[in-house]
Amino acid sequence: MNILSIALKEMKQDLRDRRTLVFMLGFPIILMLILGLALTNAFSSDMKIGDLKVLLKDSTGGGELSQAFNAFAKEVGKTGVTFEPLQPGMDGRKEVENNRYVDYVELTPQGISLYGSSRDPIQSNIVQGMLASFTDKYNAAVAVARIEPAQTEAVLASGGQDYIREMSIAPDRTPNSVDYYALAMTAMVAMWAAMSAGGLIQSEVALGTANRLIIAPISKGEIFTGKILGGMMTNLLCVAAMVLFSKYVFKAYWGNHMGIVAIVLLTLVIFAMSFGLACSYMVKGRAGRNLISLIVQLMSFFGGAYFPIGNDSGSGLLSFLINLSPIRWANHSLTKVIYSNDVSAAWPVIWINVGFAVLFLGTSIIVMRRREGL
Repeated sequence: MNILSIALKEMKQDLRDRRTLVFMLGFPIILMLILGLALTNAFSSDMKIGDLKVLLKDSTGGGELSQAFNAFAKEVGKTGVTFEPLQPGMDGRKEVENNRYVDYVELTPQGISLYGSSRDPIQSNIVQGMLASFTDKYNAAVAVARIEPAQTEAVLASGGQDYIREMSIAPDRTPNSVDYYALAMTAMVAMWAAMSAGGLIQSEVALGTANRLIIAPISKGEIFTGKILGGMMTNLLCVAAMVLFSKYVFKAYWGNHMGIVAIVLLTLVIFAMSFGLACSYMVKGRAGRNLISLIVQLMSFFGGAYFPIGNDSGSGLLSFLINLSPIRWANHSLTKVIYSNDVSAAWPVIWINVGFAVLFLGTSIIVMRRREGL
């Protein structure tokens, strides 16, 4: 009961603070609207999947996989997606690295290998989705062949041009400016939980209520858990408001996997809360809150919250900073989930967020126990 009472008090206190609501909701919504309208031309909405070229190396020697894949390539070729054979002397990976092809595919007796390009993840994800669809059909055909060989061709023939539709919920859709900033601003608001978490304990010290909490008949663990739970719920409400407002007012596209999208955003809020708490314990006072604010703003900048940053595949300092941003992780994985129907892309980010959250929370608990007060 004590934990729930503290959590409820924390939520009421945050929701009554008009400045907090304006900062957490009003500012991102206005920024989403302004940037979404101003940078419309910066987002290509007329990309044709017919421009996709994929390099293919067939080392199967003309087996069943090769024959099935040739039929698949012929079918998707009707949409303009072309598979070009690897010529002697060519290095498939280098061709992709030099941006001459979207992806490089190798057919071997052991299966299919795909080497994707990170320069244009949307185009690469389209190819990955088509290959995933083909692989499912081929595996089904192999299973059917063991029982009813006569039905094998019927399995492979089913679908036709549905390879594209099975790959993506909206196959010819790419994120426009409003779609992009709806996702980016929502991830940024989730990361802003770090700033509110930085003040969870420090605010009690500043208001002089920390000593009262210590002498109250409740444990430090209950205080700590209740404040974290209340702050997390407040920030989750702000994130949910961003998603709903952008979806129903700005008509931003969030796909049909809202469950996995919600899990990614939830783990991002948990990560941000734990990060903010750890920083507030390691660096005391206003300096700690200023440090958290600076780090979060840098994460937002390099994570592409204010404008798209695509150079994340190099080895320089800029690429390192871009890949270091949790907002970038969330945006990249959610883009695959929403536009490529690739739910598996979300799980690495989820586990990374949870892993770092456990690390930061553990650090905060250790420091808190060694202190006399909060």
